[in-house]
Amino acid sequence: MTEFAARVEGISISGIREVFEAAGEDAINLGLGQPDFPTPEHARSAAVEAIQSGQVDAYTSNKGTESLREAISHAYDRDHGIDVDPGNVIATSGGSEALHLAVEAHVDPGEEVIFPDPGFVSYDALTRLADGVPKPVPLREDLTLDPATVEETITEDTAAFVVNSPANPTGAVQSEADIREFARIADEHDVLCISDEVYEHIVFEGEHHSPIEYAESDNVVVVGACSKTYSMTGWRLGWVTGSNRRVERMLRVHQYMQACASAPAQYAAEAALTGPREPVEEMVTAFEERRDVVLDGLEDAGLSVPKPSGAFYVMPKVPDGWVDELIDSGVVAVPGDAFGANGAGYARLSYATGMEELKEALAIIDDVTARVQ
Repeated sequence: MTEFAARVEGISISGIREVFEAAGEDAINLGLGQPDFPTPEHARSAAVEAIQSGQVDAYTSNKGTESLREAISHAYDRDHGIDVDPGNVIATSGGSEALHLAVEAHVDPGEEVIFPDPGFVSYDALTRLADGVPKPVPLREDLTLDPATVEETITEDTAAFVVNSPANPTGAVQSEADIREFARIADEHDVLCISDEVYEHIVFEGEHHSPIEYAESDNVVVVGACSKTYSMTGWRLGWVTGSNRRVERMLRVHQYMQACASAPAQYAAEAALTGPREPVEEMVTAFEERRDVVLDGLEDAGLSVPKPSGAFYVMPKVPDGWVDELIDSGVVAVPGDAFGANGAGYARLSYATGMEELKEALAIIDDVTARVQ
């Protein structure tokens, strides 16, 4: 008998966390993937009121409160014109649990999951935890996922493919034409599309679109969260939605894994989703301004970087040793290969920090790049 399960031995601690631990306390952190804005006051107040009134003293239903699920449904209709049945929504412990449910409920041992590389670190690990087979695929030069590449990678053993738009770590936003193609692929190949849309509202150019808008089958499940849009990473409130039969299977996993999402967080999320939009709009405007400053600074330093259209990341091409030298100089960045083998030669920088710190970091980046090239 082995001491540890092989599925755990096959994964490692996230490269992002390793970078955080290597940095000093005084470093400028451009590696952190969370907004530096406060959670909107109306969301905080709703949680406090729910706590003080005793509404959070017991479990909610496994899927979450009815009012929260109705708020999520309304938000999809209001923001994207998508019809989501509140009964087909599960409130989860962040988008991370939602992704886990989607994979666990649909992937058998030995089945393949296709995902972007570089891509969010959880896709590979969650596939392995389900005893599935990771199938990372390279991105286009502009760091978007090519539907043709996904389609040619599908085999008879493929259970699912992941689309992430806007994307972490690249900030890329897929075109509407691409999203339509992903929906077609899910339909024609009878393969599940897991659409990770946690950055759906942080878009600077173009528009956010979801495969669930265009799919003719029920082969799409959508993962969402309050974490990025409403600066609620610590609240751990996300959701997953899809057809009734898919949600029912994911619920079977959720009820044993989590029982229900945090009740105070559910009340805060409902208020965030239904409350004033100004905090979101102000945050997105600030992120776009920061993006433009960072792009200019990186290009002035001589680095090549695709222009991201969403999220709050840039992913420049960098010389060997650049990330280590940058960290030693007091600026934290994440090496691109932390997000997959095809990320080698890139670095991820987050501009979810203040403008003055960004400008200071860019001056250091300019100096480091001059030394390393």
